[in-house]
Amino acid sequence: MSYPKFCLQAQDSLLFRQQLRDYFDQTCRLYERLFEVIRDDASYYDRPCSLRHPLIFYFGHTATFFMNKLVLAKLVDRINPTFESMFAIGVDEMSWDDLNDAHYDWPTVEAVREYRNQVKATILALIDRIDIQFPMNWHNPVWPILMGIEHERIHLETSSVLIRQLPISAVQPHASFPLCPHQQTPVPVNGWFNVPAGRVVIDHQDPANVYGWDNEYGAHQAEVASFKAATMLVSNQEFLEFVQAGGYHTPSYWTEEGQGWLSFSQATMPSFWLKRDDGYWLRTMSEEIAMPWSWPVEVNYLEAKAFCNWKAEQTGEPIRLPSEDEYLHLRAQCSLPDSDSAIGIGANLNLEQWASSTPVDANDFCGVYDIVGNVWQWTETPIYPFDGFKVHPFYDDFTTPTFDNKHNIFKGGSWISSGNEANLHSRYAFRRHFFQHAGFRYIASDAPVITHFSPVETDTDVVQACELHYGQSLLGIQNYAQVLADKVIGVQPKLGKVLEIGCSVGRTSFVLATQAEQVTGLDFSARFIRVANQLQTEGRIRYRLSVEGEIPDFVEHSLTEFGLTNSDNLTFLQQDPNNLKPLFSGYDVIVLNQTLEVLAQPSAFLLTIHQRLNADGLLVISSHYGYDAQRTDVTERLGGYKQDGENVASFDTISQLLAAHFELIEPPIDLPSVWRDDARHYQVKVNQVSCWRYKG
Repeated sequence: MSYPKFCLQAQDSLLFRQQLRDYFDQTCRLYERLFEVIRDDASYYDRPCSLRHPLIFYFGHTATFFMNKLVLAKLVDRINPTFESMFAIGVDEMSWDDLNDAHYDWPTVEAVREYRNQVKATILALIDRIDIQFPMNWHNPVWPILMGIEHERIHLETSSVLIRQLPISAVQPHASFPLCPHQQTPVPVNGWFNVPAGRVVIDHQDPANVYGWDNEYGAHQAEVASFKAATMLVSNQEFLEFVQAGGYHTPSYWTEEGQGWLSFSQATMPSFWLKRDDGYWLRTMSEEIAMPWSWPVEVNYLEAKAFCNWKAEQTGEPIRLPSEDEYLHLRAQCSLPDSDSAIGIGANLNLEQWASSTPVDANDFCGVYDIVGNVWQWTETPIYPFDGFKVHPFYDDFTTPTFDNKHNIFKGGSWISSGNEANLHSRYAFRRHFFQHAGFRYIASDAPVITHFSPVETDTDVVQACELHYGQSLLGIQNYAQVLADKVIGVQPKLGKVLEIGCSVGRTSFVLATQAEQVTGLDFSARFIRVANQLQTEGRIRYRLSVEGEIPDFVEHSLTEFGLTNSDNLTFLQQDPNNLKPLFSGYDVIVLNQTLEVLAQPSAFLLTIHQRLNADGLLVISSHYGYDAQRTDVTERLGGYKQDGENVASFDTISQLLAAHFELIEPPIDLPSVWRDDARHYQVKVNQVSCWRYKG
């Protein structure tokens, strides 16, 4: 069974609406059908991988993603706030993922299934009434729906990998996911395909014919030197030579990171291989079969890299993984389209053939096999942004957290890749030790490959935040982030356990960490958290500061110049303050740093904030009361309006809301902050800072 591509630029709005309904319904049904491979409900709660949540999380995650994005877009109201917090984050084991099951009281499978049905009904009703406009682009009200659909199709693949890691007793074959029957075919000998020098040119812009994620848009050009590419993906048989040569026990073949992973995992062969008395077997998603030696091997990047190092030693040739540009240039030799979708071109992709790999010589494109499909192909390239990269305001943590030189791109898609994953512009990256349905093709080339990208922040919002926190004092006004931290320390010198909500790029948290036992900085924006984490790991940041018009200045700051260090007692996490997890509690100090302005329901938030504090805990609120119209409805604002003919100020409402549980320690103070647009344009905001003692 295959799944057709979804074209965005239709002309008939009625037809588009029906196609959108069908695409959404088909996606949901396919995703739920995948979970029917799990034999019983108990297995939903087993963690197949120590670095990932149990599958009950992923069963609920895609539905809550829909809701959280649509609530953010103000298109629907919440259905289940508890689920929409519990199932919010957990794809990649980023530093903000909480993988401690003690923090979760997972609901029943039936409860999640019922929730999914409620979400589906909500979205179908939304599709029926939403305004359909063309061209279909990022700013279209339909885009959050498309985002949710494509997100679920990503998890069709990632969840299938996790199911594959469950015990075989926990799964069962399924008619919708049949295995390729060609399992014991002759193993072909890999050969070489000569690729001439050439040029890669990418100019992919919104709007486009098919859905795209942020990292796919922009411009990029590169000159590619000539190279030789293996005609086929590395098969299980070809990889067996590396295993039998002691490849997993020879440190010289492995990078430092690879050696660390080997020590942790104790791996001696690919993860999905099984060695028994009667030989090798392969674990597929739902069965264990005698090793199909002609199928592509499935490994992580670290294993693929080690194999290439071994192969280079054996052959004396400069064998390595291709870069992203080299993969694209190889693909161009086979005259595949430069844009749009790979669906329907005869590849083992999109469930068009089987729910498993096929032999490495089964899908010939131009004398090179599996240019796309079968399994993903690891590259040497860490993911980085193209020129003109922008983040979508509803999903700024899709790609930006991976611009850390720790996530490598793989290309081409696998047998289950559909939707955006099957687009020829798609760019997906995973941590190098992660497993997907991924293998590799090696090349022979002396040309150097860029394997580290020094990030220079160019995002306007991030640059402005960096300058606010780490830039020089402007207009004679002291640094806001530093002064706020000094104020907190002055009120409560023994800080204990601290939570800063709205930490932005981190300076206040860094300062508080010099006096506290433990500090956690939270921010809604993954872009800001990425900068804070970069400072903590590397100790410095660089950004492009506008001077005048198109004239830039490149600025670098380090923690040491402010007398700060990357403390072990400090953690930065991405978290939506509107949907704060219960685990964030038990604090001695909570700082709300320009947070009230972005809350959907600031009154409800303040009425429950005491539940996260210890007795005699300190609450510090810093706010300029400039509410974000996109996030806080005018009816939810704390002040700035008249009621019964009287002025209502935000501080008065805050005082009323906190009166039952807090007492004001001292009169509030004004704390100005300077936001730099360029060398001659500034915005000055004056925050009101108030300090409250919890009476509990």
